[in-house]
Amino acid sequence: MINKNISQDQLNKTLWSAADSSRTSLDGAVYKNYVLVMLFYKYLSDLSKKQYNKYKERFGSDESRIEEKMKQDRFYLPKSTSFYYIYSIVESDNIGEEINKALAKIEDHNKQKLEGILTSVDFNSESTLGKLEQRNKMLRDLVQDFNKIDLSEVDDDIIGNAYMYMIEKFGSDAGKKAGEFFTVKSVAKLLAKLSKPKDGDRICDPACGSGGLLLLAGEEIEKNGSKNYALYGQESTGSTYQLARMNMFLHGKDSARLEWGDTLNHPLLVENDKLMKFDLVIANPPFSLKKWGAENATSDKYNRFFRGIPPKDKGDFAFISHMVETAKAKTGRVAVIVPHGVLFRGGSEGKIRQAMLEENIIDAVIGLPANLFQTTGIPVAILIIDRSREKGGVNEDKKDVLFIEASKEFISGKAQNYLSEENIEKIYDTYDKRKTIDKFSRSVKFDEIKENDFNLNITRYVDTFEEEEEIDIKANLEELEKINPEIEVLEKEMDKYLKELNIK
Repeated sequence: MINKNISQDQLNKTLWSAADSSRTSLDGAVYKNYVLVMLFYKYLSDLSKKQYNKYKERFGSDESRIEEKMKQDRFYLPKSTSFYYIYSIVESDNIGEEINKALAKIEDHNKQKLEGILTSVDFNSESTLGKLEQRNKMLRDLVQDFNKIDLSEVDDDIIGNAYMYMIEKFGSDAGKKAGEFFTVKSVAKLLAKLSKPKDGDRICDPACGSGGLLLLAGEEIEKNGSKNYALYGQESTGSTYQLARMNMFLHGKDSARLEWGDTLNHPLLVENDKLMKFDLVIANPPFSLKKWGAENATSDKYNRFFRGIPPKDKGDFAFISHMVETAKAKTGRVAVIVPHGVLFRGGSEGKIRQAMLEENIIDAVIGLPANLFQTTGIPVAILIIDRSREKGGVNEDKKDVLFIEASKEFISGKAQNYLSEENIEKIYDTYDKRKTIDKFSRSVKFDEIKENDFNLNITRYVDTFEEEEEIDIKANLEELEKINPEIEVLEKEMDKYLKELNIK
């Protein structure tokens, strides 16, 4: 078993090995749900075992007192429900059914925190896991492999980071389906950094996936020694929502409020029948979502789409509009990943973009490299929206938009590109100090953007043209004159050989 001195890298590799060696023919996007629930189950069981041993030392053989204390803990596992009970009966023919029963019982005793998380997958599903023999083999392998890993003495941060590592590994395996549950870590780190979260912030991700972006934003605050912040999110896909809840618990963020539902049509982060307001709203929403609910937008009770209703087959500005309206007036910030079309498309999108520019809330446009995501090879951009720039905000006199053309800031990978720490730092430093760098960044006044019909296409404002090296025609001709005699000699030799071979 691994001990408390396990490094992050060792735990990552051990967990992935346990997951990968137990795998059958299941698709990675499906299999991940079973593995991550099993990891969370093992975490709860090891936590419970650690607490039991602590109380055993204190109360000796007084089991009723121990039980009473354990019911007051962060999580409570009734008898015959822990991972170790399942391990003791792992050879049972109905092992999948036994796992389901144990997990349901745990949920029943921890309803407020765990309801729906552990039972989000069926460990006895023939349609998903195959017939009994195949199903039992996979489950036994998984249980036996996870039994070798003791998480009782491992810090929450290391366990939580290992969980995120597993999600990213499954993401690279899941291809285009990966976008449903996570944002590539290097991009998420950049977005979290650019969003500049601060002490005391209420932070929201309205398309939170498995919650990684929220956690990274929190980490930015913790770097300065504070844990004074609150996390909120909403996710439309049920299985992904449960991944996010597990992620929060594994990182010790039990107080995070996450909701399951369609943010655009049924926002659930509300208070007093109004949208909750946040200091920071960050997201990597689905690109150009079709059928996002345009037909409901005119009657939106929260009036989120007063600037205009986005096209019915492109939901980008629907998410942006929602994010702006949930950021606190005159102080809130928004950081969002968007496809480049958001920067220049006309029609209703052009009108919304113009309105936001006239409100003076668009602070920066940052172009990223192509091929950063599993879901698409296209280059994307980050929009930074700052409501402190609107009338009455502390930055209302700030009238420029910073454009950063960072499409060449990447490291090439086998399957996709990624941002190095140096790339992230360069982009962030340029934004933070609002630097003007030749062929990389430039601050542009409102009037110039207006002259360009409110088009935010980055290359209109940042000149990336590289002059070709001047060709010295005279020198090239002289070089040709020198080699011409050599060519004539070679041609004569070739002609001689061809005659000898009776080819000519």
